[in-house]
Amino acid sequence: MALSKKQVKQLRALANGINPTLWIGKEGVTEAAAQQVSQTLDAHELIKCVVQDGAPVDAGEAGKVLSERLGADLVQVIGRRFVLYRASDKEGIKPIQLVRG
Repeated sequence: MALSKKQVKQLRALANGINPTLWIGKEGVTEAAAQQVSQTLDAHELIKCVVQDGAPVDAGEAGKVLSERLGADLVQVIGRRFVLYRASDKEGIKPIQLVRG
């Protein structure tokens, strides 16, 4: 599902208030990192990630790889940080209500 400009704007605003939940280090985007991102997306739908100094990828590359691998949307890339969104159908979480596009 492609996000509309209004939905991206909404998700960027929501991401502004959250802390990073994943740090990508010198190993780059590993299978373990992808699994952690997937589990966190299932629990929160919107996450912020940081690519540390010395990582073999930049934030744009890491975000693109993870979004393609996990079926998520790359919402934003700023400097060493990127934001991913994926709707979750997990019980017990309050889903993000996206604006109509």
